[in-house]
Amino acid sequence: MSIVTRGEAKAHSLRRGEAIPNDSRRNDSRKFLPEVQGLRAIAVLMVVAYHVWFGRISGGVDIFLLVSAFLLTGQFARKLESGRPLELLKYWAHLFKRLLPMIVLTLLGTLLGVYLLLPETAWTSMFGQTWASLFYYQNWFLASESVDYYATDHSLASPLQHFWSLSIQGQIFIVWPLLFALAAAMSRIGRLKVRPLLIWLFGGIFIISLTFSIITTYTNQSFAYFDTRTRLWEFALGSLLALLLPYLSFKRSTRVVMGWIGVVAMLSCGLILQIDQKFPGYMALWPTLAAAFVIVAGFTGSSFGADRFLSWKPLVKLGDSSYALYLFHWPLLVFFLAFSGRDHAGPKAGTALIIVSVVAAVMITKLIDTPIRRSKWIEQKRRRAVMTIGICVLLVAAPLTVWQLQVHAKEVALENQQKAAQAEVMRNYPGATAIQPGFVDAGDPGLPMKPALTALDKQWVSLSENCQEQFLPSQKVLADKCGQTAPVAKPKKTIVIVGDSHAEQMAGALVPVAEANDWQLVSLFLGGCDFGSESVPSGRSKECQQFNTAATDYVLKLRPDAIFTISTDAVPDSPAETIIPGYELAVHTFVDAGIDVIGVRDNPRFNDSRSACVAKSGAEACEFEQSKYLASADPAASLNRMDGAYMLDLTDQYCKQETCYAVVGNVLVYLDHNHLTWDYVRTMAPVLGQRIGAATGWQVK
Repeated sequence: MSIVTRGEAKAHSLRRGEAIPNDSRRNDSRKFLPEVQGLRAIAVLMVVAYHVWFGRISGGVDIFLLVSAFLLTGQFARKLESGRPLELLKYWAHLFKRLLPMIVLTLLGTLLGVYLLLPETAWTSMFGQTWASLFYYQNWFLASESVDYYATDHSLASPLQHFWSLSIQGQIFIVWPLLFALAAAMSRIGRLKVRPLLIWLFGGIFIISLTFSIITTYTNQSFAYFDTRTRLWEFALGSLLALLLPYLSFKRSTRVVMGWIGVVAMLSCGLILQIDQKFPGYMALWPTLAAAFVIVAGFTGSSFGADRFLSWKPLVKLGDSSYALYLFHWPLLVFFLAFSGRDHAGPKAGTALIIVSVVAAVMITKLIDTPIRRSKWIEQKRRRAVMTIGICVLLVAAPLTVWQLQVHAKEVALENQQKAAQAEVMRNYPGATAIQPGFVDAGDPGLPMKPALTALDKQWVSLSENCQEQFLPSQKVLADKCGQTAPVAKPKKTIVIVGDSHAEQMAGALVPVAEANDWQLVSLFLGGCDFGSESVPSGRSKECQQFNTAATDYVLKLRPDAIFTISTDAVPDSPAETIIPGYELAVHTFVDAGIDVIGVRDNPRFNDSRSACVAKSGAEACEFEQSKYLASADPAASLNRMDGAYMLDLTDQYCKQETCYAVVGNVLVYLDHNHLTWDYVRTMAPVLGQRIGAATGWQVK
């Protein structure tokens, strides 16, 4: 997948004659480095094989990053040392003119596959990812989604996920030449030698970025994996390798051993290391240093050298198509899994996928990439290269914009239809009301379900305002996690909603009750953090523990009339539902302080997305048996024996006679694989109000 081409590998003269002994001087005059091309082929095969057969990460991408910087640095260092102008605009025009046609082909094919094979629930994310891939910021897009607990539909891998590394490379191919321009200016002003200056420059980047990478990978690995800053050291290492190579002197026998050590280390990296959990920190030194060993070994002239293997013509030929192979293999794998319903390809299907990917990559490289790259007409004038770039962007931007506008128009039409007949909403979209005894369906036929499957990102519940005045928390850990409804002058009740995203979604049913009864609501939410006393072992993260402790202190200090929580934890695709760890002790703490506790039983959770199931198979195909997803009775019901503790079970609001539904009353129940939609919980408000009143004795309208 490396962005560099055979032409760049061919142009990379190592200039090793000054410092290298006689047995390695064969490298001095070589204009093409077949072992580097073979290295790229091995790296891309590692990526493809590990993805398709093992579902793991190989370290091959890290090798590509190093090789890209190695070749780029050689090219620019030679220009500086020979006094030739860098011509950055010409370089960038030439580079992106060559890269974008293959990207355009991949993006257009992927968009077609998304439309035909993926559920509508994935479309919104794919729109954003396509723009991000086209303009080289996909890594930042994925980084934000990887730590966004509220990003919808994680049930399917994105067919554009692999563009993260291409985006980082694209960013580097803009920044790195600017660093060479900076070095050139510093060299002229300070009358310094260019190569030592570059070594100090990239050495500093290497140390700073590697340190940052190690720290960030340890503290936030999911974000660090896609972060450009945590990968800069890999490029810097490639640059240092290119700059220091003329000064590295080893005997032929030593280089033979180095070459094979590098090859073996490369191939074994993904099998030995848990890359998906530890990269790109210090462990990424394994594949990058392995590749460095191969490059330093170079051309040995030995029949036993690794370079003899890496220079094998079929391997070198595959290296020419490594960019296309990287681009094509991942969407093909994702679409195959989506179409077949499998979670992995298996040996036979995986082998077929790899063969198809290789054949497609070789053919497309020959028919599209090579003619454009070698076109003398385009290269004659810079504006032709810029025009080629513009056409490529337009080929993706035009259909993508039209598709987005069509989807948006449908969403707006649905919203307008609902607003225009607000008085008829409960008749046409009764939601949970439709599951109540004696309900008679009087809705208009043929109405679309709500919410739109392409608008699920708008279904997360949020209170209308940030906390203010007496509700503003003093604890730093709660500062950005506190919300409230509009201030009520003289609230009849003040209720604090505490917990994770399930408590947040259930708040969507409590808000209408509060508005009808002049209650003031305050929320403290942390996604993925269920609420319970931290004096009981729970396995929660440190952040969650700190949040729960601070939330408890906040409530005890505020002394509201009640807190509203989720009381149990359901287990995906299992009836092993339990009371939340430490929940009973937390209830004791609050009721002893005179604060009522309203606990709501958790909703079913799944390993797959229910909304995606509806999009793909229809509502009826996504129904399920309650007994397979929840315990036979509410595990928290025993807490009702405590005065001031009120445990509510709302399971009958989406399940009836042991059958649970994905769509009720023309409203989609599930947002993803474990959350209810805001539109649906809103229809549960009348029953929730009735049950709060019956349990607490409060007067509830």
